[in-house]
Amino acid sequence: MFGDMMGMMSKLKEAQKKVEETKERLNTVLIDEASSDNKLQVTITANRTIKSISIDDELLQDKEMLEDYLILTLNKAIENATNVNETEIAAVAKEGMPNIPGMDMFK
Repeated sequence: MFGDMMGMMSKLKEAQKKVEETKERLNTVLIDEASSDNKLQVTITANRTIKSISIDDELLQDKEMLEDYLILTLNKAIENATNVNETEIAAVAKEGMPNIPGMDMFK
């Protein structure tokens, strides 16, 4: 029984390491999002760090419109990044999970 526990612990450690590695890799996964008219473009990582924002000069004339554009486009980018992030992490975590009796309902 004790041997099983040790095996499970090392499997969990391995899974944790894989999750960390995946998080690192997600820093290099870039997600581009743009407003419907392409006047605003943002690029963020799958870990939801903003990398770049490009604003059309026309939007600089209208503060309120620019703010609306930023909110909409950034939220869309963050939503996409979150989906990528959760999918990737879940795949790694599931793969690394030991088969614990009664835990298979999480698969």
